[in-house]
Amino acid sequence: MSELINKIVQTAVWPFVIFLFALSALIFIYGLVEFMANADNPEKKEKGKKNIIWGIIGLFIMFSVYGIIQILQSFISSVD
Repeated sequence: MSELINKIVQTAVWPFVIFLFALSALIFIYGLVEFMANADNPEKKEKGKKNIIWGIIGLFIMFSVYGIIQILQSFISSVD
């Protein structure tokens, strides 16, 4: 059972988690660039701040998902 779950996690879940992690990092970096490039425009600077915040939230969520998956995998492997 744990081999099947590990295979599913390796082939389906991890690529999706890595994709979302990379997307969050890109949003964060885009927000930083937008914030610094538009320092004189308050509206675009505020949009950059929002992208930075959403990027940080996404990174936090993806780190949490990584931890939860690791805990579940260790729990499942200890049950077998």
